[in-house]
Amino acid sequence: MKKLAVVVALGVGGLLTATCATTPPPAVVDVAALPSARVRAAVDWDSVGAAAFTDLAAYLRVDTVNPPGNEGNGADFLAALLSTHGIESQQIDHGNNRRSLVARLPATHPSNVPGQGAICLVSHIDVVTAEDARWPEGRGPLSGAIVDEDSADGGHRVVYGRGAIDMKGMGIMELHAMVALKNSGLPRTRDVVLVAVADEEVKSMGVEAIVSDEHWPKVNCTHAINEGGIGLKDAIVDGQTIFAISVGERGVLWSRVIAEGPPGHGSTPIPGRAPEKLLLAMNRFDAWKDTPTLHPSMYELLGAVGREAGGATGFIMERPLLVDAFVMDRLQQKPTTKAITNDTVHLTGFWGANSPNVVPSTVWAQYDVRLLPGTTPAAMEAELKALIADIPGVHLEVVEAKEANVSVWDDPLYESLRRNVVDGDARTVAGPIISPGFTDSIVLRRRGVRAYGVIPIVVSAVESASMHGDAERLSMKNVIRGTRALTLTLADVVVAP
Repeated sequence: MKKLAVVVALGVGGLLTATCATTPPPAVVDVAALPSARVRAAVDWDSVGAAAFTDLAAYLRVDTVNPPGNEGNGADFLAALLSTHGIESQQIDHGNNRRSLVARLPATHPSNVPGQGAICLVSHIDVVTAEDARWPEGRGPLSGAIVDEDSADGGHRVVYGRGAIDMKGMGIMELHAMVALKNSGLPRTRDVVLVAVADEEVKSMGVEAIVSDEHWPKVNCTHAINEGGIGLKDAIVDGQTIFAISVGERGVLWSRVIAEGPPGHGSTPIPGRAPEKLLLAMNRFDAWKDTPTLHPSMYELLGAVGREAGGATGFIMERPLLVDAFVMDRLQQKPTTKAITNDTVHLTGFWGANSPNVVPSTVWAQYDVRLLPGTTPAAMEAELKALIADIPGVHLEVVEAKEANVSVWDDPLYESLRRNVVDGDARTVAGPIISPGFTDSIVLRRRGVRAYGVIPIVVSAVESASMHGDAERLSMKNVIRGTRALTLTLADVVVAP
């Protein structure tokens, strides 16, 4: 167990029990009475998962590396696969062989309950670039190579390829969940819509087109499941697996700090030139600090961790006041948890110098600024501009701004996700979180969609790091687990009681 238990020595137990409200546990549900119980018993998950695993290997061999994208290749692959299962699809053309795909499984017994419309299963077709030489021989980024080796979830059959986790794997699991729901023959009260978009990794061109007035009628969902938290072992408590379900994402204020001054020869230092001004501005940004803030979702996630852990750790983590007093400092020591408790201003690059003996007239530094819910891009822009207002020839240029947004998680779809990603494992917990980065969900929420992000697989830290890194891979056991979790999640909110 991690070091949280040491606070017992401070004697806070009896004194604060009455004064610190605990995070409430989820309502007890009779799982055997849910529609998912019927689906769980009726489906041969090994066969479904094996088919999905084979399809994933083939999908990974389709080149959709962005840039340039060519997501049309992936859209055609998915369309052909859906067709073999009797599901029609349509594509949205963005030009230059870049297309997104939409496929609808209509309700057989529509309920028309207000606010409980279609559920979108969202994935992106594009994948990031990779350095082929850094991958194992014969298991390259576009190989879709299937090999037998150990994995964090105890599986042995593993497939390699860029996008195995991020996020062609999820796309295939969503497709097979839709197919399993269709093949169950059970009455469906809500539409299920598969949405596979182009360009998530660069500019979100695909989802921006999807939510436009021109194309939204093809989708028109009230809820969405998208990428997000992955099951991580030993993340906080030894032996425990945590699924952090994204209910919101930080906003962005991608910016450049631009400094201008007279050019000149590098041999003679002269004050007031552009690089010197930029350094002064960067020092101001580096000195800027935010006040840590825990979003209500984080208290709930930590409460779930504490309830399972029990003991001193559980006592503290179930009580928000004790979390503030004894856990906040630890959250600030780890980059990932610091990012979800602070606005951040992160230097990511430079431009301007071409030769050591030439002082350029213009140089700039690039910043990835991320914003918690409650901090608007306009407010942060004003704060950053104030830091450099007295430096002549320096200004801030905003490249892109998106405001943070959050979906309420008091919702049947979220509850179904939380329950089914745990998959009955007593040492696995799930709860809501604000994601440190952003996905296409931030765009969907602007359309009023309740979007929740999770990839229902269990990976090691090494396997998780393979996303956007080297040797990205996914086990068959994870594909089975993920397909089952998504199918059962849908069953509980789509299948008629």
